[in-house]
Amino acid sequence: MCRPVTCKSCGKTTWAGCGNHINQVKATVPAGQWCTCPRETTSANKGLFRRLFS
Repeated sequence: MCRPVTCKSCGKTTWAGCGNHINQVKATVPAGQWCTCPRETTSANKGLFRRLFS
């Protein structure tokens, strides 16, 4: 399940988790408060289960 977290670069809200529930997280955050920083998609940022099963 995805959850809101604070971006370490800009301080705005972004997401953490599986990636399947991003829209649900975004629905709870005003558009002006959503992080637009580029997101790394390397395996270093993936959780244990995602690395094992993707």
